[in-house]
Amino acid sequence: MFTGIIEDIGVISNLKEEFDNLHITIKSAITPELKIDQSVAHNGVCLTTVAINNDEYTVTAIKETLNKTNLGTLKVSDKVNLERAMMLGDRLDGHIVQGHVDQTAVCTDIEEANGSWVFTFKYDPTLNNITIEKGSITVNGTSLTVVGSKPDSFSVAIIPYTYEHTNFNTFKVGTIVNLEFDVLGKYVAKLLELGKIS
Repeated sequence: MFTGIIEDIGVISNLKEEFDNLHITIKSAITPELKIDQSVAHNGVCLTTVAINNDEYTVTAIKETLNKTNLGTLKVSDKVNLERAMMLGDRLDGHIVQGHVDQTAVCTDIEEANGSWVFTFKYDPTLNNITIEKGSITVNGTSLTVVGSKPDSFSVAIIPYTYEHTNFNTFKVGTIVNLEFDVLGKYVAKLLELGKIS
């Protein structure tokens, strides 16, 4: 379980393919605090730490993860948002995030807004994921509030602190991002689909 509050921006130092798997090595300030088998969210994707070497650690992404997230597009020197699993009893400063990416989206617009930025993302609506105005959304692991909700797109407003301390500062029009929709909203949508509520 995660909160969507990014702890560090890691830098990809090595990528190694092995059969259908991709071993991803990341350089990060949080590495000395990690241990083998620990869960870390990478752009919102929960992966298990399998090796640690000084200030670098390695995780492995399987084929399904690579197909359904933006991890398969990573290159050496790319920046990834990192968050360790939350500790029981901690404040929930973001929202409930599972580390299970629902689908990807494409950045379609970036607008400077007098000291902040508004990013717009378009996603495939046929997968039955929805956003609501002022609802929660996770973009590359970052807990955010939806503005401008539409059936296939939404926007988020990014303050300077978030811009500087996440990989939003690397986004361009066309950047592919990971989305995790609000878990409560997903359950409601599923119940409506099954006719359990009306």
